[in-house]
Amino acid sequence: MTAQPFHLAWFGAGGFGVKSWGKTWSGDGGRNWTDPQLFIDLARALERACFDYLIMEDSSYVPDAYGGNAKHYLASATATPKLDPTVLAPVLAASTSRLGIVPTLSVTEYHPYMLARKINTMDHMSRGRTGWNIVTSSSHRAAQNYGRDEQVEHDMRYDMADEFFDLACRLWDSWDADAVVLDEENGIWADHRKVHTVDFEGKFFKSRGPLNGNRSPQGRPVFVQAGGSDRGREFAAGTANSIISGTSGGVEGMKVFRDDVIARMKRLGRNPGDCKTLFMASPVLGETDAEAREKREGQRAWTEAHPELGLLHLSRHSGIDFSVFPLDEPIADTVQTNGHQQMLRQVIGLTPREFLRQSQGAVEFVGSPDSVAAQMDEVMQEVGGDGFLISNFDLNRRYISEITDGLVPALQRRGLVRTEYAHDMFRDNLLEF
Repeated sequence: MTAQPFHLAWFGAGGFGVKSWGKTWSGDGGRNWTDPQLFIDLARALERACFDYLIMEDSSYVPDAYGGNAKHYLASATATPKLDPTVLAPVLAASTSRLGIVPTLSVTEYHPYMLARKINTMDHMSRGRTGWNIVTSSSHRAAQNYGRDEQVEHDMRYDMADEFFDLACRLWDSWDADAVVLDEENGIWADHRKVHTVDFEGKFFKSRGPLNGNRSPQGRPVFVQAGGSDRGREFAAGTANSIISGTSGGVEGMKVFRDDVIARMKRLGRNPGDCKTLFMASPVLGETDAEAREKREGQRAWTEAHPELGLLHLSRHSGIDFSVFPLDEPIADTVQTNGHQQMLRQVIGLTPREFLRQSQGAVEFVGSPDSVAAQMDEVMQEVGGDGFLISNFDLNRRYISEITDGLVPALQRRGLVRTEYAHDMFRDNLLEF
């Protein structure tokens, strides 16, 4: 079977926060994490490797789900601290020229006008390379930081997202593409007939419009979404240009997920080619397959010795205190959450220890760069596309180099990923194939 090219993106797990610290290859990561240089180095390396985009995760609260307090989160710098990714995004855009930059912004923490104006500004500043990772915040602690007692019900958050998305798009479209005429002879900078009010009044949001900034190079940003629940997939299928998935179930689980998204897009009248589904992957690389396998065994041993660190993430995302569950007793299907539905589904029926032993993503990739490239090729051919979202919670410059200077050249030699960008703007590159 002829290899088909696929896309690569990078998931900035932990957002603009502390990355690797206290480890062999951490450098000074625990002390100088507010310096954007690590992120600049990452973005430049990804651009050299012709990645489609870098997404920056975010949340705006100090977690305390595990154990009922923030002790373990602060002690380990897990999911906190975090700085605002919309401030980092222009720095990364200025340091690159082709890479898509995708900050995370929540529809339950912004007003549509503020978000649309911010994204419009970033798309201008990046010359058409800005995306928006659309999320609905799930933590009650985040809600309390914005003056509410708790988050609204899960599916209603997506009802809010539908309306938010509709209004934001109308605001981005409130200036016609040719509204700026620059008629110096007659002293007319913009034609007022091509700038329109929105006059939107919905169930959740209201705005007059228009934006007070002209249409950006892409018009609308590239939309990225990670909905894994049934309601989340429906929202993603109707809006996203790229869906990122941490689904479990191996290759078959990946295929089922992608086929489901495609069916939903067709039902909603969208062209499936207008959305690229990327699956989470955390390749473990070595000079040889044996070295990589040894490294992976070391990771497993470390996880076994520090189970609470994995449970911190599980508790934060689900809103459930997993410190009270025995490590070797299966989680019953009676456990429910108003938080992340997909993550909870993945742990039901497993013991917490079994869940923690799983790799990040549906398939584990371990080996030399050439071996992992061959594994990725085989998986993508079976799944049908569209690519991988590389993630590593313990980010350091060594791992960046292993991916961009080791794995990517191996993929390029097989014709599996691009060797140069064909376009200047983000959406054009994402939809190139």
